[in-house]
Order: sequence, then C-alpha cells, then structure tokens
Amino acid sequence: MTGPRYPDLIAKLPSSVPFVGPEVQERQRGAPFLARLGANESVFGPSPFAVAAMQDAAGQCWQYADATNYDLIRAISEHMGVRPDNIIIGEGIDGLLGYLVRLLVAPGDPVVTSDGAYPTFNYHVVGFGGTLHKVPFHNDHEDIDALMAKAAEVEAKIVYLSNPDNPMGSWHSGAKIEKALDALPDGTLLLLDEAYIEFAPDGTAPTIDADDPRVIRMRTFSKAFGMAGARVGYGIGAPELIKSFDKVRNHFGMSRISQAGALAAYEDTAWLDEVIALVAEARDRIASIAKANGLSPLPSATNFVTVDCGQDGAFAKAVLTALIEQGVFVRMPFVSPGDRAIRISAGRPADLDIFETALPKALESARR
Repeated sequence: MTGPRYPDLIAKLPSSVPFVGPEVQERQRGAPFLARLGANESVFGPSPFAVAAMQDAAGQCWQYADATNYDLIRAISEHMGVRPDNIIIGEGIDGLLGYLVRLLVAPGDPVVTSDGAYPTFNYHVVGFGGTLHKVPFHNDHEDIDALMAKAAEVEAKIVYLSNPDNPMGSWHSGAKIEKALDALPDGTLLLLDEAYIEFAPDGTAPTIDADDPRVIRMRTFSKAFGMAGARVGYGIGAPELIKSFDKVRNHFGMSRISQAGALAAYEDTAWLDEVIALVAEARDRIASIAKANGLSPLPSATNFVTVDCGQDGAFAKAVLTALIEQGVFVRMPFVSPGDRAIRISAGRPADLDIFETALPKALESARR
C-alpha cells in the first residue's frame, strides 16, 4: 500500500510555515500571553458597526457569499476613485499573493524581493517553483534602486516592494516610487504591498494610474481596520490582470460574514481615524520605553515599532525569548542586520504597562 505521489517540487519543500503563531507558542509554553504584541494585529479591534454587521450576517452563513464581492468592490472603488474592474478581493493579502504568484510564476521564473522582507511572499514563490533573487536592505529601508537593477539583471516576472515595510517599519515617499517606475523593466510587474498605508504620513502612497499594467497594489483589512481574523484584502490593478485572477482564485473563498464586516468597517471612517490616533500614541510610548532602557527605536510608519537592541542577532533573540518567558509575545526580523532588533506591535496602555515591566528584566537576562 502506497501513499500519494507528490511532485518533485513539493516533495523537496520543507513542511514549515513562515510564522509560528502565538496560539502555538501558548500551547508550547503552557500558558497564555499576558500581552499580545507580536503579530501587528490591531488590539483596538474592528469598528463596532463592523462587529454588528458580522453578527447580523452570521444568521445567513448557510448561504454562499457573493463570489463577485459586488458591494465591497463598489465601496472601495468609490473611495479610491477607480473603477470596479480595477479591484480584486481575496483572503487577505496573503491569499492574493498566492494567487498572483500562481498566475505569473512558472517553475524557474525569476522573482525579486528584499532579503528580510515579508517571508510569506517568498513562501508562495518557492511553493510554485519560482527562483528568488534578493537584495539587502539599505539603512533599514528596502533599496528601491537595487530592486529595480536586480529585476533588470534577471528579467524578473515580479518585483516585491512593501511601503511602509515590515519588519523595519520604514517607508519611502510616493514620489520616489513613482520615479522608480521609469527603471522597471518591460514585462516585470511591481507588486506594491501597502498593508500599513493607513498609518503612514501623507505623501507615502504614490499616485499611480490604476490602469497602469506595470503595477498591482495590495491593501488589507487586517491592520488599521482591526479584522485580521476575518481575512480580507484587496488589490488594485489594470483590468486585464484583475480579471485574470478569476482563472485561479477560490471564487467562494470569502465568507458572507467577512464581506459584511469589511463593508461596514470601510464605511466607518471615524473609527479608522480613532485607531490611527491610538496607534500613534502607542508608538510614542513604545519608543519612550525603549529609550528608557538604553535601546534605539527606529522611525515607524506602521502599527509597530522596531527597536534596535544595540548588539547582534543572538542578543536580540535572547531578549525576545526572555520577553516571551514573561508572557509578552513579540517578534523580530529574521535577517541580519535587521535581526539586531525586536518588533513590538502597538498595544493598549495595559499591554504596554506589561511590556514596560518585562523589558528591563529581559535585558538583564540577555546580558548574563
């Protein structure tokens, strides 16, 4: 008796995931976290109107969702000033990344990203047999010029750029991205991940025609809108590319509950403004706590602060481990020199009180 016959590509892949979730870590440590500050979720939660809409929709969950995401697409298109055929809805940016890579990347095709950038994108590229080419960060920023140069060198199918970026929290001006398009090679698609754009300063989002076939922009309801568990993201791009998603996407991947919640959240601009203000306050508090302990917070245009621990990756890992042992869930960049830092998500005052108490103990433990 034999089992399934895996393709060679799949058989050679590791059985691993990009992130170990906090729930897994809680089971491993045998206790819940006291402060959940590692996944860049919004601890401030979704709009109350979104919660009510999802509760109302729960009674209708015996029905399949509208596979065209009609109402949500129209709300986004009106707000963004684009046509409905410029928008694709999917199961978070992660889901859309998988669909895009499946659409464009055949085994062996070159793809360019930054070394240390969002690993889930890499996970999809490798899973479909693409070949990753990486360029280093420069001064804790993704290096746009180097990305474009590498894309030209290898004739990349896709070049990935996050703005603002995870894990460092840095950002480029929209004008710089617009200018960089002049160096984008023919046949290369710029994948612009704007998951944190709502937290960024004015001028961070570039002005790009939604019909420009060289670019797809991806945004999410997981961060500022506080709906990470609902799994809703959207992409903005040229109609031909957007329509192509219908060839590979799970047409019933969105639940009615998620659709209803996202639509209500998107329309509640007052709640969004309040969350953005609360995140700014939390970033300032995290920076103050870091400085009080002799550490260096990096400038951030996201809902987290990356804190330079002042030594190497081994020391930062020891700090992170000591924080987790005290019930504070945080994460850190994976790649040097970013791995000299830990990354703390914006939290409520009570969460940051716990972090403030735990950090000096963690530093003392790491320095032994």
